[in-house]
Amino acid sequence: MELLIMQLALFVLSLFLGVELITKVPPTLHTPLMSGTNAISGITLVGAVLAAGAGEASTLVHILGFAAVVMATLNVIGGYLVTNRMLAMFKRRD
Repeated sequence: MELLIMQLALFVLSLFLGVELITKVPPTLHTPLMSGTNAISGITLVGAVLAAGAGEASTLVHILGFAAVVMATLNVIGGYLVTNRMLAMFKRRD
């Protein structure tokens, strides 16, 4: 039970911190920072997979882990799409 409370508290703290950080970034810096944070999102994805696949964890942990996997995957894919679009702006048009 203590482990569940600790994991839930960590999830809520991570959610709060993420929202606070994203809302503080000005729009002009969002695209370059998004391309630079794909590696961090990849690390988040690994942690989410570990949480979702924890053997002796409760159902709530599996559900939250799965939600984290989905959100981290969307973040990584979105980051690469934005980076690709940003880099395409610098290509020469022949």
